[in-house]
Amino acid sequence: MSQHGVEVQPLSPAEVGDVAGAVLDAVGTVIVGKRDALQLVLAGILAGGHVLLEDLPGLGKTLTARCFAQALGLGFRRLQFTPDLLPADVTGSFLYDQRTHDFTFRAGPIFTNLLLADEINRTPPKTQAALLEAMQEKQVSVEGTTYVLQPPFHVLATANPIEHEGTYPLPEAQLDRFLMRVPFGYPAPDEEWGILQRRLARRREEAVLEPVVDADALLQMQTALEDVTVEDSVGRYIVSLATATREHPQVLVGASPRGSLALMLLSRAVAAMAGRDYVVPEDVKRVAVAGLAHRITLRPEMWLRRVDSTYVVASVLEQVPAPPTGAMPKHGAFVPAPSAGEADRAPDPARWA
Repeated sequence: MSQHGVEVQPLSPAEVGDVAGAVLDAVGTVIVGKRDALQLVLAGILAGGHVLLEDLPGLGKTLTARCFAQALGLGFRRLQFTPDLLPADVTGSFLYDQRTHDFTFRAGPIFTNLLLADEINRTPPKTQAALLEAMQEKQVSVEGTTYVLQPPFHVLATANPIEHEGTYPLPEAQLDRFLMRVPFGYPAPDEEWGILQRRLARRREEAVLEPVVDADALLQMQTALEDVTVEDSVGRYIVSLATATREHPQVLVGASPRGSLALMLLSRAVAAMAGRDYVVPEDVKRVAVAGLAHRITLRPEMWLRRVDSTYVVASVLEQVPAPPTGAMPKHGAFVPAPSAGEADRAPDPARWA
């Protein structure tokens, strides 16, 4: 089977679950107490998408991206987005070579396997848009010439809340290109002390991880997802969730069909990480907020009431009936979704994310 023109051999779902667990264990040696968030980030990568890590400064977003690049054995470039960053600083540009008296293309940092777009909302929308073609088409066009990005290619972007000074809102088209948005939140006191202990133990600031897999193995894992079955009832459940966001009274613009596609892709990744070759409704619920919330535009008055899009998706999950399913197997790297009783408790955004 080929992916983006590269011949790869798929793994079985059980093998994907085992390898994913090893990758999460490796990243977890540095990122403490964020297993749920790490699982979602890895699911986004396995699904072939791009991930937006959004939360307050200092919560480990940048370190998470670097650790995943190391554990997955991927080429890694970090690009700091600033107010004066130009589109050419992202994609590259043609430079005049005085020796040959010709213009040659100098590739930008986007030509890598995993690009960390650090603080992406600190640069104006024009520069943010430089990523759009690369994220959607896996190619870059510069002055009429198109350059193909070699797979795997993923963007992990970090963003601070828009209320912080010096940030720009991400355009809706840019947000829609991210397969999911994952918040991190503050660690518990014991987890924070664990972070300090590990810093003391390694005796240096930088954390270095040995690769668990390489780029070819990641492509094999991604190819294996194509064999994960989505039954008709589960597929219609996905569509019903996306449709319900469009009909919600607090929503101005609901999730597009790209949102439904994102839920399906993420659900297949979750199933494979659990060692299964089929998707169950609990997989969909597990990724619904991360895959849909950033695609929803609330009515203006909702901002005054401090209503967040994560609460909208949480309410949709409670209102839309899920198709019946049997017990969810617990093999693999992904923790099963909360039970119905747990899901009925207070809507905590961190729990739903």
